[in-house]
Amino acid sequence: MARAELLAPAEVWMLVREHPVPLQGSTRELADAFTARFGDRFAVWHTDEFVFGVRDGRPVLRTLAGLDVPAPKVVCVRQIPGSMRHDREVTLLRQLERMGATLINPLAGQLICRNKMWQLQELALAGLPVPDTLSYATAPLAGVVRTPGLDAPCVVKSVGGHKGRQVFLAPDVRLLQEVSGALAQETPYLFQEYVAHSHGRDLRLIVVDGETVAAAVRTSRDGGLASNIAQGGSAARCLGDHPHAEALAVRAARAVGLTVAGVDLLFTSPDGYTVCEVNSVPGWRPEMTAVAPAVTDCVERGLAAWKPMEDVSP
Repeated sequence: MARAELLAPAEVWMLVREHPVPLQGSTRELADAFTARFGDRFAVWHTDEFVFGVRDGRPVLRTLAGLDVPAPKVVCVRQIPGSMRHDREVTLLRQLERMGATLINPLAGQLICRNKMWQLQELALAGLPVPDTLSYATAPLAGVVRTPGLDAPCVVKSVGGHKGRQVFLAPDVRLLQEVSGALAQETPYLFQEYVAHSHGRDLRLIVVDGETVAAAVRTSRDGGLASNIAQGGSAARCLGDHPHAEALAVRAARAVGLTVAGVDLLFTSPDGYTVCEVNSVPGWRPEMTAVAPAVTDCVERGLAAWKPMEDVSP
């Protein structure tokens, strides 16, 4: 096989969804910050620009035009885990790790965060407060909703949902049994304790490298359950107002193995919190001006700590 021409390397990448999706919101802000800090050492790549495999006993990465692409030192992944597939995007991220790149966030943490039940398993094992939750593997959904001990009201959500989608409040078991046949069967659901004190309200915290750098109380539109901004909610910044919550967010990010995390907490009382979920590709409001510099500093530290892989060829 003829050897392809080698592209000029970039030390820092941002990996995003396939073309023609433009960079938006927090991802655009982060790309601008990387460009300002790293200049031509930074590049944006899309997941649909590559082919990859092994050649001469080594993992390789190439463009569709046949150019060899050296692995970067650090990759900032802005691919929403809920839409990642093991035989597609996950395999590309594994390839980059096997070629010596440091992923922010590590793939193991991203995989935990793409499944809400996996998150809860890790958070519970770390001794962190989480809502009581029931899920299932291959049991029929119609049977699950009739399981003794499944209490209502409860929050129903897909294990792979994001941005507040595929989430609703079931006020009683009878209604849940009636609608179960209309729920999609492709992925399991969680049936989670309803935290009434936090209805339509939660606390979003951004954690970077073990420090909470932004926080906001999010409130739903028209009194609905989900308070996500993507669902029309509003946000009021509150960094420093909830120190116990900020400490809990740092512990939650650490428990699932994330360097950069968006941690959503529910209010159990005026001063009490439980972890709702942890996001490995968090968004943030434009007024949260400390986040992009903090992530950029994190990447800078990753560059300083990077070491080349040992040559294991025969």
